[in-house]
Amino acid sequence: MTIDAARRAHEIELPELISPPRRLLKHPRLMHYNRLAVLVLVANLVVLAHGLGPGGWWTSGGVDLRALSHAALGNFALGIVIRQQYVINLLFRLATLAPTTWPLRVRWTLAKVYHFGGLHVGGVLAGTLWFLALVGGLTYHAVNGLGGGASAGTVAVSYTLVALLAGMVVTASPPLRSRFHDLFERVHRFGGWTALALFWIQAMLFAGATGEDPATAPSVWILAVITFSIALPWLRLRRVPVVVERPSSHVALVHFDHGVTPFAGSSTAVSRSPLLEWHSFANVPAPGRSGFRLTISRAGDWTGSFIDDLPSHVWVKGITTAGVANVESLFTKVVYVATGSGIGPCLPHLLAAAVPSRLVWSARRHRDTYGDTLVDEILAVQPDAVLWDTAEHGKPDMVRLAYEAYADFGAEAVICISNKQLTWQVVHGLERRGIPAYGAIWDS
Repeated sequence: MTIDAARRAHEIELPELISPPRRLLKHPRLMHYNRLAVLVLVANLVVLAHGLGPGGWWTSGGVDLRALSHAALGNFALGIVIRQQYVINLLFRLATLAPTTWPLRVRWTLAKVYHFGGLHVGGVLAGTLWFLALVGGLTYHAVNGLGGGASAGTVAVSYTLVALLAGMVVTASPPLRSRFHDLFERVHRFGGWTALALFWIQAMLFAGATGEDPATAPSVWILAVITFSIALPWLRLRRVPVVVERPSSHVALVHFDHGVTPFAGSSTAVSRSPLLEWHSFANVPAPGRSGFRLTISRAGDWTGSFIDDLPSHVWVKGITTAGVANVESLFTKVVYVATGSGIGPCLPHLLAAAVPSRLVWSARRHRDTYGDTLVDEILAVQPDAVLWDTAEHGKPDMVRLAYEAYADFGAEAVICISNKQLTWQVVHGLERRGIPAYGAIWDS
């Protein structure tokens, strides 16, 4: 599509807004991520009602510390395991099994699978609240000499855990996480490892004080699952060689060929200091060739340092993980909307051409920034792509551009890969008009 044709998109009338009740459900505050978090919390309220009633967890004779411990650890296990790479890939695989003959509304919902992080938030929040209740129960038992596992050591370890969990919850709040992301990442990594060790100590102390066999204690088995889930990616930690191209001072194209050819739509976590920080980027495998590429654009201190000081090796860990664009297989045709280096996550799907697609790519001087080779590679598979040069034409109305491509191509869905503000603008702008739209939710 030419720029003139794209400009005409600004004159196209957008569809009418859907009915107020349906539109309310499309509001960002009611997105599936938040619904899943609320679902977990509601399920825990049901458990709490059982504990307050027939379960008898709180009585005049004391508190059922074991039940509170299991509730806390069970929720923590949910919050941690749901982010395990193998689990994420399984969720995407199950969600995208649905054929395109199923009703669009069903596929529309299944494609929200990438909102699974809501289960993480709900599980961790509920687990923290249950743990606070457990610490309160331990304190009550210790003060009143009721025993039940409330030894001085158990209480001391528990209060240390409260401090750690509080720090992790506070730094994970969206305002602090986005402003101090490096701090958030390090608190979660080192604080999480420390908390895990303390949970093991607490479990052993509790089992010793109550005479419970650790080999059969549910808390020990839950901790074993959590530990395995956390350790598994680190068991695949390795330092691998890379070849880096720098088409411009804004972007680096990183080539990997260390025996791994990931599937289209996956991402790889890379680091130059594996204990300090990790960054995930979309893999761009080339059909019929081994290895893959990453597109890294200047978007902060780490990426800027990477582009200015090109490495010969980087660290990778875990396995490649499915990303939002994998939901394309649920639809007969899709439109990809990308700005800047958002083209990276789109590129493997465009090259694979497993699902008919149309590209809308807004960037500053595409060829100068990303190189002729990459742009020509894209145009070879997307001859009708809209390439909007913001240096020449200014910033476009991406909602209208997306809708024009959607209507012209006869697509069923739009997938947007951009910055947070524009992604929300496109996704919400289309969904409230009855058009399935998807984009990253920045929950990590």
